[in-house]
Amino acid sequence: MKKVKFLLLPLVMVMTIGCTKFFDVAPQGVASPALLKSKAGVNAVLIGAYSLLDGVGAGTTQWHGSANNWVFGGVASDDAVKGTDAGDQPEQSFIEQYNWLADNTHFRGKWQAVYDGVARCNEAILFAKDADVKDMTDAEKTQVVAEARFLRAHYHFEAKKMWNNVPYIDESVYKTDDPSGVLVSNTTDIWPKIEADFKFAADNLPATQSQKGRATKWAALTYLGKAQLFQKKWTEAKATLLQVYTSSGKKLMGEYHDNFRTATNNNIESLFEVQFSVNDGTGGQNGNKGSTLNWPYTAASPGRGCCGFYLPSHNLVNAFRVDADGLPLIGDVVDGSLDTYNAVDVPNDQGLNVGDTWSYDNSQAVDPRLDWTVGRRGVNFLDWGKMPGRSWIRDQTYSGPFTGKKWMYYVGEEGSTTHATDKRSVNNNYRLLRFSMVILWLAECEAELGNLAQAETYVNLIRARAKGSKPQDASINTKVEPYPAGTFATKGKNFAINAVHMEERLEFAMEGHRFFDLVRWGVAEKVLNAYAQKESVPGKGWDGRAFNKRAYMAGKSFAAKNNYFPIPADEILNSQKDGKSVLTQNPGY
Repeated sequence: MKKVKFLLLPLVMVMTIGCTKFFDVAPQGVASPALLKSKAGVNAVLIGAYSLLDGVGAGTTQWHGSANNWVFGGVASDDAVKGTDAGDQPEQSFIEQYNWLADNTHFRGKWQAVYDGVARCNEAILFAKDADVKDMTDAEKTQVVAEARFLRAHYHFEAKKMWNNVPYIDESVYKTDDPSGVLVSNTTDIWPKIEADFKFAADNLPATQSQKGRATKWAALTYLGKAQLFQKKWTEAKATLLQVYTSSGKKLMGEYHDNFRTATNNNIESLFEVQFSVNDGTGGQNGNKGSTLNWPYTAASPGRGCCGFYLPSHNLVNAFRVDADGLPLIGDVVDGSLDTYNAVDVPNDQGLNVGDTWSYDNSQAVDPRLDWTVGRRGVNFLDWGKMPGRSWIRDQTYSGPFTGKKWMYYVGEEGSTTHATDKRSVNNNYRLLRFSMVILWLAECEAELGNLAQAETYVNLIRARAKGSKPQDASINTKVEPYPAGTFATKGKNFAINAVHMEERLEFAMEGHRFFDLVRWGVAEKVLNAYAQKESVPGKGWDGRAFNKRAYMAGKSFAAKNNYFPIPADEILNSQKDGKSVLTQNPGY
């Protein structure tokens, strides 16, 4: 589905000048209610609701509401650092270092993006239900409502995992002629309403859609299972996800990397993607503008020079280390405190200039998914050749030696996958829901329910795909193997749960999920405090070379309140009704 951006303004303006109709001129460029009360108009409003999936078009920047949540799900976690240099975007530095204030504009920008999305969904529902829309069948109207409710649940889900205590705004309170109607308290848990929207969508959407990018029955069921998973409803989530697993017709792509390239958008593994397009007659805003800052810093690299944000941490890179059997270096404690992968670092060029002599110590193996996720010196970077090291990093001393990769493009595709005037605007879709998630979420349910053999079977499907995929660079010593039969049962439930958690980290690294996963697993405080301590002190690679890491993380502390972000102060101020704020701030802020 081609992405269309348009502005839906508040709908009615009445001008009365004297008693004549001479001055009754319809405002130009404004979609009037009369024009929208048709099949074409209703679909246009619905497309406007889809349009905000990328988070661009609301809020104050392109990246506050980015589809992949790279600031909130990545930089706030142990997967990534802010990158760039110390003085750029200091509000992101506060997020990275757990110094969260309610006046941080990043939080308000995300709030505006998701609740603008909610408003557009409610508009679509109201228009679809309007009796004046005569050229649509009841079935067509129901499908519009189902798609809008899917999207509305998505936007509320985004708010829920960010702030936990958030208002739910549906079409019964959303009235364009009464702005105070949306001033809804945030003291009631909204999970039941999110589930109800996804259930309605699953019951009323088709299994397939003729236009790519529209929600389907299987996307709705997958998202419903995810919502149940977040609530630790293991039995319900298992039943929901099994429907997708057994009946959707989806399957894993043969190559892991095919989930991260334009040529394989909307593939057989995909359940729902945020659609991007370029060279479509627009100025590039329909490309992946939410990640516009997250490119190497030199003109000889993807994006052609800007801006050095969102770089992988040493901790993430080390997580891809494997033992002699090709298995993760993890222990049998759910919070990962007995994991050993971070005891020694993967060798890297931290502190070295491009011209300095350095060669990668290839004596130990890593999971091959590392080099489809992270760019590192001396390793092939798609078809750009070997990543050269420091020249691709804005300030290596500050932000480290690695760069992200999953949203990058092949140099051979430049022009076809990039916008003509902005090489950082690309049409490489963001895979919001895919079949590998269904498999690992089922593994999570089975492990939590004590069905360890079945959990192991699911995890091994993912590891077998990783083993069978081509490596990014055949010269790198890589190894990944499935767990030997009975490993989970022998090592116990806590090991099995930790193994599932690790597999989710490896499979979905740098995709903006990590922070929210740590919170829902109940381990964020333990994991992120350990991360801050280890990432702030000098490291040493298995080659014996010592180097500095992120000294600015020294003494940083993640508290229980940091499981959720502070509700934006301006939103609380603007929520006043009858002299009192309707919204209540989260505990601890």
